[in-house]
Amino acid sequence: MSTRDPLVALPTHDVANVARPLEDYDMFASDAALREATAREGGSWVMERAAALGRVLGTAEVLGLGTAANRFGPELRSFDRFGRRIDEVDFHPSYHRLMQLAIEAGIPSVAWSDPRPGGHVAHAALTYLFTQAEAGVLCPMAMTYAAVPALRAQPDVAAEWVPRITAAKYDPRCVPASEKAGVTFGMAMTEKQGGSDVRANTTRARALGKPGPGEAYALTGHKWFCSAPMSDAFLTLAQTERGLTCFLVPRFRPDGTRNNFFIQRLKDKLGNKSNASSEIEYADTWAQMIGEEGRGVSTIIEMVHHTRIGAAVGPAGMMRHALANAINHCDSRAAFGKRLIDQPLMRVVLADLAIEVEAATTLVMRVARAFDESTQSGEARAFARLATAATKYWVNKRAPGVVVEALECHGGAGYVEESPMPRLYREAPLNGIWEGSGNVICLDVLRTLHREPQSLEAVMAEVRGAVGEHKRLGEHVRQLEQMLSAGELEARARELVQGLAVALQAALLVRHAPPAIADAFCRTRLVGEPPAVYGKLPMDVDVGAIIERARVPLA
Repeated sequence: MSTRDPLVALPTHDVANVARPLEDYDMFASDAALREATAREGGSWVMERAAALGRVLGTAEVLGLGTAANRFGPELRSFDRFGRRIDEVDFHPSYHRLMQLAIEAGIPSVAWSDPRPGGHVAHAALTYLFTQAEAGVLCPMAMTYAAVPALRAQPDVAAEWVPRITAAKYDPRCVPASEKAGVTFGMAMTEKQGGSDVRANTTRARALGKPGPGEAYALTGHKWFCSAPMSDAFLTLAQTERGLTCFLVPRFRPDGTRNNFFIQRLKDKLGNKSNASSEIEYADTWAQMIGEEGRGVSTIIEMVHHTRIGAAVGPAGMMRHALANAINHCDSRAAFGKRLIDQPLMRVVLADLAIEVEAATTLVMRVARAFDESTQSGEARAFARLATAATKYWVNKRAPGVVVEALECHGGAGYVEESPMPRLYREAPLNGIWEGSGNVICLDVLRTLHREPQSLEAVMAEVRGAVGEHKRLGEHVRQLEQMLSAGELEARARELVQGLAVALQAALLVRHAPPAIADAFCRTRLVGEPPAVYGKLPMDVDVGAIIERARVPLA
């Protein structure tokens, strides 16, 4: 038997030429496009709050919370240890810390709690930042934010619940809402047989006494997707004798006992792992009618409309995070004798991605301003109605491609789970499905054009105001007008919605972005198909200026 000491920790190689992790940086200060858009669109008063949040979210600690919340996902507890049905969801402590950060930052409440103009711009800016730390917690944030306008259809119910939403306090306990300083909301609309066709819903509602708005009902049925089942209350749809109607379902009845809210299982999803999505059953479940009986879609559409802006802002934030990671990697790693960021072909790819990200950021923040102006202006309401849907569609079509290209910039290092890129890759398709997949959104746009022609006038007025700034924009507008006048739009609805969204992006960029970005966007995204593959910019584009604007400075 050998008496030699065992070999312990002998080095096999030196670790050199590896990229630093993107952490301990200021998300807001390093994002010129977001900073400028926030101030320009009416959110200058939230800049200090956004700056403070950006510094916190960029820390290694908080980015690590996002990693942990996805690694240790939610778990369903149907029963307590005595066999009593409780239907609760357990989360890792990292999830609760992220929820606390988001709520205390005011993500679900700032648009409603601060009387100054720009509340929805503030909400969008904070959401955009938080997405980069962890997107999963933003599902309950979006629904809690969006519940307010739907609840206001029933003022007596709103008076009870809205102050709890705007309190900006996180209390994860499963107890009656009356015992909590703050609450969160979920939504339960879709069913197995209908999906997006909610008019096919079969859940039934029967009055427990006097029927009508604000009164108590018992619901029986199933919901195929119930988002954030740990929430304190849910807006849902059920059939009455007069048709589909909106209801509020709390987790606890008014007498303090648990409501019949049965979580059948949690969904095992492609991504969004930190967030619990579920299938639930109602069985004589206590509920209150919200809004007019038989007008459930009209009532809950306000919630859907407001969640759609979140479903556009979130992907824009993901795109920014993917780009920041790609530039960071290329800035601190060398190959073939140069840093990656100095390689001509890589520079073109990074610049092209930066153009796409700035276009998305600029668009979502402009649409957020329309939400703020909608309370005072019919034109702004019309603009928001159409532009929100078009923005939600197009930003979500672009996000997965941006994330994939940014992942490829990392090489193999981007494909391993220690990297943030695989989580971004799995998350990128989510919002394109949530609150209406691409075809649903396009058909909604066609309905809006038919029912509210002033919405098209409002969007085109915004675009035409910038036509003189770039030749390609004028050509693009003429093509759009020809398509609209030709009729028979359903089969071409995707082409139309894409054309509207890209026209808005171009109009905003030529007004507000650096000339290098605006010109490159118009030359590569208008009058034809935007690039399916990034990195094919014209030779005279100032890629250096574009990359420098998007980069996160090295410490």
